[in-house]
Amino acid sequence: MNVVLGFEEKAEEAARRAVSLLEAPPCDGGTYTVVLDQTLGGVFANEAFGHLSEADFLYENPKVKELMYIGRKMGVKELNIIDDGAFDRLLGSQAYDDEGTPTRKTYLIKEGVLVGHLHSRETAGKMDARPTGNARAIRQDVPPIVRMTNTYIAAGKQDFDSLIAEIDDGIYACGVFGGQTAMEMFTFSARYGFRIKKGRVGEMLRDIVLTGNVFETLNNMDGFGSDLKMIERPGGCGKKGQAPLPVTFGAPHLRIHNVVISGR
Repeated sequence: MNVVLGFEEKAEEAARRAVSLLEAPPCDGGTYTVVLDQTLGGVFANEAFGHLSEADFLYENPKVKELMYIGRKMGVKELNIIDDGAFDRLLGSQAYDDEGTPTRKTYLIKEGVLVGHLHSRETAGKMDARPTGNARAIRQDVPPIVRMTNTYIAAGKQDFDSLIAEIDDGIYACGVFGGQTAMEMFTFSARYGFRIKKGRVGEMLRDIVLTGNVFETLNNMDGFGSDLKMIERPGGCGKKGQAPLPVTFGAPHLRIHNVVISGR
């Protein structure tokens, strides 16, 4: 019984949102400027971009290897994406990976340029790189493979109001129901959202499905909130039959132009 104590406000908020969604109109399909909340931004960092950065997948796929070359421009100077297994006290944190390599902060994108991949000792040897402490195994009887730890888009300097101030007709997308990725393409369904009109958050919307190309989306990202939030994923992450592995993802609020939304 005690496990539910202290969650009264969150339960009431969820109930109010559920009732509001019953009356909310579906989002019209189109191309919008979109602001992602921290959860949806973090899922994008993990699912859409992070898996492409895992060097075993990258090494085994010539097309991905061609797309993910070190030095490629990925976005504006304010864009930084990081995987940090040494991040203090998160689900994906540990002092050493399962090959005994110390974990560390690894920049994948730094100031808008692709500067790193995630490596085990094996992939580092194959690709003439340095191990990053990302060899992880779900159990002792399975081999370590390259996995993310705590993966996030770094905070910028803008507050939420400044992110939406110049958006005449856009969408604020919140949370995530689920989605799928295929190489550099992704589709994510937001839990709910709001219309942004003339720089203000307006009516609630439902049925918001975002579709796009990872690299185009990164290049269209030009607003980074100062409100980074790290979200621990109790369900874990799966890869090559090893699941669930504890990971954490995160982001600040993000503004992205020219996002395709498959709505009504």
